[in-house]
Amino acid sequence: MAEEITKQQRTSLIENPTEVQEHQNDICSSLLVILSYFLAFISFPISFIFCFKVVQEYERAVIFRLGRNLSGGAKGPGLFFVLPCIDEITTIDLRTVTFDVPPQEILTKDSVTITVDAVVYYRIFDPVRSVNKVANAQYSTRLLAATSLRNILGTKTLQEILVDKESLALRMQNMLDLATDDWGVKVERIELKDVRLPVEMQRAMATEAEATRDARAKLVAAEGEQKASVALKEAADTINKNPVALQLRYLQTLTDIAAEKNSTIVFPIPIELLRSLPGAVNPKSN
Repeated sequence: MAEEITKQQRTSLIENPTEVQEHQNDICSSLLVILSYFLAFISFPISFIFCFKVVQEYERAVIFRLGRNLSGGAKGPGLFFVLPCIDEITTIDLRTVTFDVPPQEILTKDSVTITVDAVVYYRIFDPVRSVNKVANAQYSTRLLAATSLRNILGTKTLQEILVDKESLALRMQNMLDLATDDWGVKVERIELKDVRLPVEMQRAMATEAEATRDARAKLVAAEGEQKASVALKEAADTINKNPVALQLRYLQTLTDIAAEKNSTIVFPIPIELLRSLPGAVNPKSN
């Protein structure tokens, strides 16, 4: 029975050479780990400096032992033990990172060339995936942010970009977060900083805005003249009903002139007073 089991194991190992190689690697790895423990034990006072590592609260350590990830994921924060010569440590910062997207020249949907720059806030939430899935998570995220900015704004008109900045930033954030999720990167926020137009376009828009303001000012002035004419007509009708009101208005005008300390005073003479004088010409007789 034992001979049959050994024969089956031999045949399986012959048929699967990869399993044989993995088995040999496991044996070699175990021997190296034992040897590393032995070296750390015999050189304990000195190996203490190299075997114990400390990471901060905002950091995590990804450990590769003979090229493979240790079970349990990233280590930290605090103190942890590593084996000399066979363990390789990669420290990942978990704090939010901010970077400026370089200004991108974009051709909008209505064939207007604009220059747009943005700012991106992101952080690493899975240190193991950020090390194993991508060579440089930060650099890849920056390149993807610049590409996403051009792709999204290229499908919008200039008016939509100027009006809907928040919705475009939210759409870009969702798109970028979905693409970087496999890298262990979380995009928290994206803001469009500035949209710069060509000089010719700025002049054209300024001319159009100035013409709009002039037309609006003329319309307001015309409405004011209309309201003033209505008010003057009502005032004239009121004064016509009572002639004494006109005399009071004369006195009020004289009071205003005298308050300014003028040397010349104009005193209006009512026509009714001239008519009451003897020898006055009657316009009806003429």
